[in-house]
Amino acid sequence: MNRHIAIDGPAGAGKSTIAKALAKRKGLIYVDTGAMYRAFGLFLLRNEIDVNDEDAVIKACESADVSIAFENGEQVVLLDGENVNGLIRTEAVGNMASACSAIARVREIMVARQQQLAKEKDVVMDGRDIGTVVLPDAHTKIYLTASTKVRAKRRFDELTEKGVACDLAKIEEDIKERDHRDMNRAASPLRQAEDAVLVDTSDLTIEEVIEKILEISNG
Repeated sequence: MNRHIAIDGPAGAGKSTIAKALAKRKGLIYVDTGAMYRAFGLFLLRNEIDVNDEDAVIKACESADVSIAFENGEQVVLLDGENVNGLIRTEAVGNMASACSAIARVREIMVARQQQLAKEKDVVMDGRDIGTVVLPDAHTKIYLTASTKVRAKRRFDELTEKGVACDLAKIEEDIKERDHRDMNRAASPLRQAEDAVLVDTSDLTIEEVIEKILEISNG
């Protein structure tokens, strides 16, 4: 039986950074499920599909080829065969991903693809509904969180480092809106699984968070 680590939490909690480092330390495959939704969000933006037109979005999700491959141990997100790693981290794509992921049928399609990946590999998988829906039998479940101010500052620093002009207050508002949308959607809302361990990263370094999760997963 495969051994999996499920990491859930809101936007900006550090899920991807922590999950990627954890996978490397434990020799597991890292699967960023949010990147799959972002790739589909990019598809919707490119094709000018209105996210409020559910039928059109579902039809697009059924036809768009969103997958994950691993090259030299690194995750590559593919959209219709194109490596879109460098195109899916914008705010516009992130907001579109959050909006389209609220559609139940879109989540069904993506969850099936994510579960197939987990059948084939031992994984560290992060997202919004991993411990509750995608990998309910994962041997370790973590719910990562941090205050909205801390999460906004992290995102601001990340964008500023890339030379992207941004506004800290606007980023915090976007995060609050995304939290509300993710936590209140009808399909697989973001919540802490009953058997998940809560880890607040607000005042912890990346290394401290990793050590804490290693203790939990090895316990």
